[in-house]
Amino acid sequence: MSGANSWLQRQRKTDLTELAQHTGLKNFESLKKPELELALDEYLAENSSVFSADPKLANYYSSRARTVGSPVKKDADVERLKVTKRRATKAPEEFVAPESEDEPTSTSTALARTPGRALSLASRIPLPATPADVAEAVDRSTIAVRTRVASLYKESGITEATHATRESLSTVTSVLFAISAFELYFLRPEILADRYAFTIPAITFLGTKDFPVFVPDMFLLLTSSFWSPALLWAFTSTILPSIAGYFINLTVNSSHGSRRRSSLHAPDSVVDPLTFSIAKALISYVVYGQGITFGGWIDETSIARINTALYGGYKGMLTGAAITGIFSIYDAVLKK
Repeated sequence: MSGANSWLQRQRKTDLTELAQHTGLKNFESLKKPELELALDEYLAENSSVFSADPKLANYYSSRARTVGSPVKKDADVERLKVTKRRATKAPEEFVAPESEDEPTSTSTALARTPGRALSLASRIPLPATPADVAEAVDRSTIAVRTRVASLYKESGITEATHATRESLSTVTSVLFAISAFELYFLRPEILADRYAFTIPAITFLGTKDFPVFVPDMFLLLTSSFWSPALLWAFTSTILPSIAGYFINLTVNSSHGSRRRSSLHAPDSVVDPLTFSIAKALISYVVYGQGITFGGWIDETSIARINTALYGGYKGMLTGAAITGIFSIYDAVLKK
């Protein structure tokens, strides 16, 4: 035989290993699947008298009997051929194929006369995949897809970008900017109102309606209606608290007792976030909560517009200052 038994070829390697252990085959651990098939085929063929009655090997010996052919059948074929040869002297025309018959008839007759060769040819024809082969192919495809997706995710840089974003946002300064951006989001429509620009027509195919588009009126940048409240909010929420946090920076002397060492020590932050929060809360309460104009230096209309535009008014500003103050204290505790 040019290859192993067809029944052994359809088995998985784990099944072949169990058969080798069951039959007592030795030195099979390092063999690959094709080598193990050949080794089992030779071993079982040599010991057919021992294992032919084993129920686990019944399918193997049945397959081998179909491939090789039983002795009884061989004798019958030989005897039939002998009889045919004896009759050839009497009626040779019986063995001549009719001219009207086509080539497949002669081929089938030849195959019928040589059953062993026909079975050998049939054993070399590829059979449909077994459920085990299908499952193994699916596993290989799943592993390949999973590996490809993991490599694409790694090459995309999403993990590095996520870690960098987390590190950037995990600071008190990021919290201060976030709260200022929140206040500015509500203040912008008040000081830079939206104006109608154009309309996106309805699309019947998508089922949409007319959508008017509004854009900020940039001409307001040329008027005091924009600059008066904008500068007031900038001074009370950013500039004055930053000046206070720069000069009253508690982080300068946090780790040095002597004055000489503190002058050589660089502060943890240029602006103390705790001082910034406290100064912002005090200024917001005095200006927006009590309406102090400092002798007419601050326009009362600007105070009212900002107090109305911001979420929660001056109480919302005090809440934001309290949040940044708590974050700054927590950050200082973690650094100790």
